[in-house]
Amino acid sequence: MDLETRLSGVRETIARAAERAGRSPDEIEILPITKGHPASLIQRVAAAGLAAVGENRVAEAEEKQALLGSTGLRWHMVGHLQRNKAAKALQLFDVIESVDSARLAARLQAVAQVAGLTEVEVLAQINTSGESAKSGFDGERALDEIGRMCELEPLRVDGLMTMAPFTSDEAVLRRTFAAVRDLLDRCRREIDRFDGTVLSMGMSNDFEIAVEEGATRLRLGTVLFGERA
Repeated sequence: MDLETRLSGVRETIARAAERAGRSPDEIEILPITKGHPASLIQRVAAAGLAAVGENRVAEAEEKQALLGSTGLRWHMVGHLQRNKAAKALQLFDVIESVDSARLAARLQAVAQVAGLTEVEVLAQINTSGESAKSGFDGERALDEIGRMCELEPLRVDGLMTMAPFTSDEAVLRRTFAAVRDLLDRCRREIDRFDGTVLSMGMSNDFEIAVEEGATRLRLGTVLFGERA
């Protein structure tokens, strides 16, 4: 099945989920995750009219960009980012979705200031699932941490990102997504410099539920491209 056919089906599924939630599908952005796929696939993403791609690793993104040259796409870092790779990440990516600690945020600020950047788009990664294997700000302390991050110019905190547990238990998924949505609402109310327009949550196995719970950006790989070779 080609990308265009898969993309059409995904959009129909998003539209139905949005209707159930009383939302417009126009509020919801698809971010194709191209980790582990060849660089040529990114050319197909651009040809399909999508605006961005997400990658999990700095080295893989660097290699693909060198092969492709200009694509007209925005690049999002969605995987765990080591502090020692912050400078390279800011060269390669337009958005860092996975700012998962105060130390990483401070490192990004320092590198951005040295580079003379006037604005860096980031999301705060939230760990509401309680899984120790997942990175992110703890739900209990996240509000204060995000407030401090919003003071780190030139970072612009556009919103929140989370990864739900890999489970088919709908109640668990809904609790996870609802908790991050509620935190987004609190940040909007209580943090002056919080942009708060983006809620990045939902992947191939759970994106319908994420839409129903308020996601504005879905990070989709397998459902668009099939399994990685």
